[in-house]
Amino acid sequence: MRPCETPTRETRTLNGLWRFALDGEGKGRRERWWSRRLPGDTEMPVPSSFNDIIPDPEVRDHVGDAWYQRDVRAPRGWDERVVLRFDSATHRATVWVDDAEVVAHEGGYTPFEADVTAHLTPGEEARITVAVNNELSWQSIPPGYVEELEDGRRRQQYFHDFFNFAGLHRSVWLYSTPTTHVGAITVETTLDGAAGVVDYAVEVGGGGRHEVRAVLRDADGEEVAAAEGAEGSLRIEGVHPWEPGEGYLYELGIELLDEEGSLVDSYPQPVGVRTVAVDGQRFLINGKPFHFTGFGMHEDAPARGKGHDAPLMVRDFELLRWIGANSLRTSHYPYAEEVLEYADRHGIVVIDETAAVGLNLNVGGGILNQGEPLTTYSEDTISDATREVHMEAIRELIARDRNHPCVVIWSIANEPDSIQPEARDYFEPLVDETRRLDPSRPVGFANFMLATPDRCVISDLFDVLFLNRYYGWYTDTGDLETAEAKLDDELRRWTEKYDKPIVFTEYGADTEPGLHGVNAEPWTEEFQRDFLAMYHRVFDRFDAVVGEQIWHFADFATRPGISRVDGNKKGVFTRDRRPKASAHELRRRWRDVGGR
Repeated sequence: MRPCETPTRETRTLNGLWRFALDGEGKGRRERWWSRRLPGDTEMPVPSSFNDIIPDPEVRDHVGDAWYQRDVRAPRGWDERVVLRFDSATHRATVWVDDAEVVAHEGGYTPFEADVTAHLTPGEEARITVAVNNELSWQSIPPGYVEELEDGRRRQQYFHDFFNFAGLHRSVWLYSTPTTHVGAITVETTLDGAAGVVDYAVEVGGGGRHEVRAVLRDADGEEVAAAEGAEGSLRIEGVHPWEPGEGYLYELGIELLDEEGSLVDSYPQPVGVRTVAVDGQRFLINGKPFHFTGFGMHEDAPARGKGHDAPLMVRDFELLRWIGANSLRTSHYPYAEEVLEYADRHGIVVIDETAAVGLNLNVGGGILNQGEPLTTYSEDTISDATREVHMEAIRELIARDRNHPCVVIWSIANEPDSIQPEARDYFEPLVDETRRLDPSRPVGFANFMLATPDRCVISDLFDVLFLNRYYGWYTDTGDLETAEAKLDDELRRWTEKYDKPIVFTEYGADTEPGLHGVNAEPWTEEFQRDFLAMYHRVFDRFDAVVGEQIWHFADFATRPGISRVDGNKKGVFTRDRRPKASAHELRRRWRDVGGR
């Protein structure tokens, strides 16, 4: 649960400058760096990626541990329960308070925390040390491997087309709760005519005798329903639903009361009352057909890397509003919780994705075809051990995000190898677990370009078809007439085989801003405009196409490569958020100036 201020809870952010040291050789763990001040005098801002802060290739391309450290004081009066929380640490972390290890976590994009009450004395100083490790392996999500070079250097190899930024990318918190406290809240909403129903369940931590009271208030703070007990159902007559474009939220106030009826703990849970469903080829929100317009998006900006930044977040959402987008996909990892909270409040629809990107060795490391082809599924590559890490990533994603009304679909992977027969054994348990944890939302995965309907062995397991396609760019480059015919043909085959909605979760062309031509040739702004227009012509021929999310919202950083000049340039906006010519064409289409 997100830290928040209530009559029974207090928070303190630990964002700011932390002491910092790189440790590619792993000396810090051997020498117990957590037991003393870190070596050197380098400081690092939190949140941020460390890679681009210091102008040094050894920092940018560092492989191994990166150490963070700062001194803190728990405020006086925090004499019950104190929790240390990290909103993320990419890709794994170990945390010490003074000499005591308090928590370790695998996975770079979901939060973790530790009860540190026994390690902090209110008003007295303590040392927090974090070893963040950015190495990817065959058992990590996303996967990769570390290459040992002849000169003794280590180089990280990975199979996703965005830079492997690392560090403390999101906020770090100290927060206090009573010993007996609200541990978790789960909500699920339905509509019953003009009424709404909110089913809730509360987990209580810390033991002790208590009663649970739930009070639901509207946006004006007026009580509309109440119930007693750790589980219950609240009915709202004349409900105001959460809708795309209108993020109306109720507040579910959970209170723990002692035997005398005095308040023990309280927590406010925002609630958007809405339903999502798949009906044949239609995707329904509140029983009404919904057409996704928007982008795949990365947490990526100069200097910050993947570090969460509130001004940049609001600017991006305002650009989504300007262009007429109603949705985004958190490609290719869970976004910061602040992003989902903003989407909740403003009615932006979200496809929420795990960090399972690059599970595709069949094409030699993805669409860029780097290196020798490898077998995707084997004991030495993507294995049962990988799947267990992937399973935990799904569990943590759903546990964190299931109460967000903006989240309408779980995407459990991006462009995995779904051609090999072993893919079914890998993915079927993951789909089953996703549905078990949250039966209220559809499940999808982003299908890569070679996994056509006659070759993909897992599409029948999913509720919605997500297609990533690049006809006219990676194949038949520049020949949009041929590309249009091939795209049309493949779509017809998908619609003949499956009675399911189709969302295009990626399509786009690299475009150098300011490059123009009399002829609309690849890399020019004219070509990007014509490329997108061709795809939209095809989409409009098929009722099953219920979504168009362009790759990409803005240009973003990648590792260097002969097909990547200063990053991936498929953005409709530049990396510093200036519109390319295609942005104005999209605005006309999506804001319904003659568009769909």
